[in-house]
Amino acid sequence: MLFSIITPCYNSEKTIARTLNSVLNQTFKDFEYIIIDGGSTDKTLDIINGYRNKFKNNLTVISEPDEGIYDAMNKGIRMAKGNIVGIVNSDDYYEPKCLKVIADHYDAQKPLQIIYGMMRVVNERQEELAIRFNHHRNMEKEIINHPASFVTKKLYEKCGCYDIRYKSAADFDFMLKMIKKDVYFTPVYEIVTNFTRGGMSGTYIGVQEDNEVRYNNGLVGRKKYLLTKWKNTLKYVLGV
Repeated sequence: MLFSIITPCYNSEKTIARTLNSVLNQTFKDFEYIIIDGGSTDKTLDIINGYRNKFKNNLTVISEPDEGIYDAMNKGIRMAKGNIVGIVNSDDYYEPKCLKVIADHYDAQKPLQIIYGMMRVVNERQEELAIRFNHHRNMEKEIINHPASFVTKKLYEKCGCYDIRYKSAADFDFMLKMIKKDVYFTPVYEIVTNFTRGGMSGTYIGVQEDNEVRYNNGLVGRKKYLLTKWKNTLKYVLGV
């Protein structure tokens, strides 16, 4: 099996069908699909169960309380049987040729590989807002698009998964650690996924964690870290 695709979700009844369909309709079919649900109380699980026959034996669903989205991702990664792991959140969705494009850039001779593509940013009505791509050489300033990234299972096994102490920035922390290791980054200049604008990255927690990750990975000194932390707190208090 080449791919393991993971979707962490919680109370995602409004968007989960779109995500499911985007995985189901991939032109490249050599994959398993793992859904890690955090114990949804809405109709999320009912919707997922309606797709079981469509995915046949390739769908695995776990529903139990977790410690956040990165904990859910880690659970899925540990279960993954494929050579390459992709993560598509429950409000995002892949392009139909996503897996085929990534498969074409996979090099089995490079077991520690991260393949990453371009990402379309959309609003809740699926209207295009932007196309994003950041090269891994610029990682210290801006993370590569995590929703458009595919990581080999062997890399996770050797280097570890996501730090669940973070609620928003564990993907940034992970990629900064990988850029310092003997990891082969492969950029792909095609749109492979669609990212729904929102989430925690722009919130108070998100910006504070981004600052913390930069400090913990040696990108900023203690003085700048404390000053940025104070400024973020002041903006939050003043509602700026």
